[in-house]
Amino acid sequence: MLTLLIILFSLALILIAIVKYDIHPFLALFVGAILYGLLSGMPVDLILKSITDGFGGVLGSIGLLILLGVIMGTFLEKTGGALVIAEKVLSWIGEKSVTMAMMLSGYILSIPVFGDSTFIMLNPISKSLSLKAKVPYAATTIALALGATASHSLVPPTPGPIATAGILEADLGMIIFWGLIVSLISLVPSYYFVKKTCMKIPLEPKVAEVEVEIGKLKRPSAFSSFLPVLVPLLLIILASIAKYPTLPFGENMFTTVILFVGSPVIALLIGAFLSFTLPPKFDKKFLSSTGWIGESMLVAAPVILITGAGGVFGKMLQNSGIGDMVSSNMSSANWGIFLPFLIAFALKTAQGSSTVAMITTASIIAPLLGSLGLDSETMRVFAALSIGAGAIAISHANDSFFWAVTQLSGLSIKQGNQTHSLGTLIMSVTAISVIYLITLFV
Repeated sequence: MLTLLIILFSLALILIAIVKYDIHPFLALFVGAILYGLLSGMPVDLILKSITDGFGGVLGSIGLLILLGVIMGTFLEKTGGALVIAEKVLSWIGEKSVTMAMMLSGYILSIPVFGDSTFIMLNPISKSLSLKAKVPYAATTIALALGATASHSLVPPTPGPIATAGILEADLGMIIFWGLIVSLISLVPSYYFVKKTCMKIPLEPKVAEVEVEIGKLKRPSAFSSFLPVLVPLLLIILASIAKYPTLPFGENMFTTVILFVGSPVIALLIGAFLSFTLPPKFDKKFLSSTGWIGESMLVAAPVILITGAGGVFGKMLQNSGIGDMVSSNMSSANWGIFLPFLIAFALKTAQGSSTVAMITTASIIAPLLGSLGLDSETMRVFAALSIGAGAIAISHANDSFFWAVTQLSGLSIKQGNQTHSLGTLIMSVTAISVIYLITLFV
C-alpha cells in the first residue's frame, strides 16, 4: 500500500511540475523517477543502475526510430509531398464527401508527420473545400483533427506508438497492422459524430491573403510522395509475418533479406532515404546541421529525451519490486487490457500531451505486464494499443493541439469542447472497445 502511495505521490509531482509550473516533461519525469527510488527505500546503487539501464536500454532500441521517423516527416512537409498525399486522397474520395476526405487525409498524413503539423498543413485545404462545397467549416476542421488524432496515437512511426512499442518490447509490425485496423474502425463513429454534430455549427472560414497558394508550389509526384510512407510500413509488416512460427516465407535468402530490411531501424532508414528524393533539386545543405536534418534533430531531441526519462521511471518501478506487489494485491482483480488505457487516459486528460501520456504509462505498465496477464507476444501488442487509445482523450485546454484546432479555425473554446474534445472521447472509447473485442478472439 505504501509503495502505491509513493507512486501516486511521484506521479502527482510530475503532473504538477508539467502542468502548473511548465517544467519540461524530461526534467519532471527524470527527477520524479529518482524521487520515487529514494522514497521507496531502494539502495543508492540500484537507483543509479536503474538510471543507466532505463535510459540506455530504451534509447538503444527506439531513439533512432524516433529520429528517422521525424526526418521522413520533415522532408514530406518541406517539399510539399504531404500536401500531394492529401490532394490525392481528396481526388480518390471526391469533393462531394468533403468531411470523409479531410478525415482520411489527416489520418494518412499523420502517420509520418506530427498531428499538429498535419492540421496546420491541411487547414488551408480544409478552408477552400469548405467554401467550395458549402460545407460548414467546423465539420471539415474537426474531421481533419480527429483523423490526424487516430493515427498519431495508434499507428507507428509517430514517436508515441514507437516509444510505447520499445518500452513494452512489443512487435512493431503487429502494432502497425492492428493499429491500422483499430484506428480505422475508430474513425467510423467519429465520422458520424462530425456529420451529426459539427454540421450544425455555423462557422465561416477566414482566408488570409498572405496564405501561400498551394497550386503554385513545385511539388513531387504522388508516387514519390507515398513511397517514404508505404515502403517502411510494408517492410516492417512483412518482417513480422516472416517471424511467425510457421515460417510462411520458408528458411531462405529471401526471408533473411526481409528480416533485415524489415527491421524497424533499417525500414525507417530506407524511408528516410526515399524522402531525400522528394525535393525537385537536391541541395546537400538539406543534410547539414543547419538544414532539414538539423531541424529534424531539434524536433526529435525532446521526444527522445522524454522517452529516455520514461525508461528510467519504468526501470525504477521494476527494480523496486512493484510487479510482485501488484501480483499479490491484484490477483483477484481482472484489470487486464483496461488498466493501461485508464492510466493513459488520466495522464492525457491531466497534462495534455499524448506522447508524454503514452511514454509515462508504458513505463508504469512494463513491469506489470505479467501481473496483468499481458506478457505474451500478442498481448504486449494490444497493451501498447490500449495505451494509445487512452492517450487519444481528452484533448482540451491543456493540449497544444486543442489550441491549434480552435485558433486556426475560429472555433470558440466552448465549441472546441463540444466538438474536438468530445470527438476525442468518442474515438478513445471506441478504440479500447475494439481492442477488447479483438483480444477475445486472438
